[in-house]
Amino acid sequence: MAEKFSVDGDLVRGLAKLLEETGLTEVEYKVGTHQIRVVRGNAHPILSHIIPAPPPFAQLPLKEVPLSETSQATGEIVSSPMVGTVYLSAEPGAAPFIKAGEFVTKGDTLLIIEAMKVMNPVRAPRDGKVVSICVENGKPVEFGEPLVIFE
Repeated sequence: MAEKFSVDGDLVRGLAKLLEETGLTEVEYKVGTHQIRVVRGNAHPILSHIIPAPPPFAQLPLKEVPLSETSQATGEIVSSPMVGTVYLSAEPGAAPFIKAGEFVTKGDTLLIIEAMKVMNPVRAPRDGKVVSICVENGKPVEFGEPLVIFE
């Protein structure tokens, strides 16, 4: 004999409130063989092509490039691991994470890239001197775009 499933109105209201607070369009709650699915707005699926982003803390391999056409010195580029908006400081008006000419230690935060409302720190791949910052605060960056040049 099939077990009767009674719907808990408070649970459904709570799930609906969760949708509203988070901006999600759908939530599903499952216990055993029973489940409740709450959908907000248009219940028809929206088809889109989604390109998976690289892991947020991934660093692309460093590339050697000449620092200038007149200099024989070389530097290493830290490239953008994702598409997003670059921020050179933790918050508006705060001191930047790095400045050209400064020495940084491996693991130091160089800048932040915001992608899909997630702040992703880009960290120094090694100890070194920051020769140049190739991006502007608050501007969009593309995957693979040079961010910082190390000496």
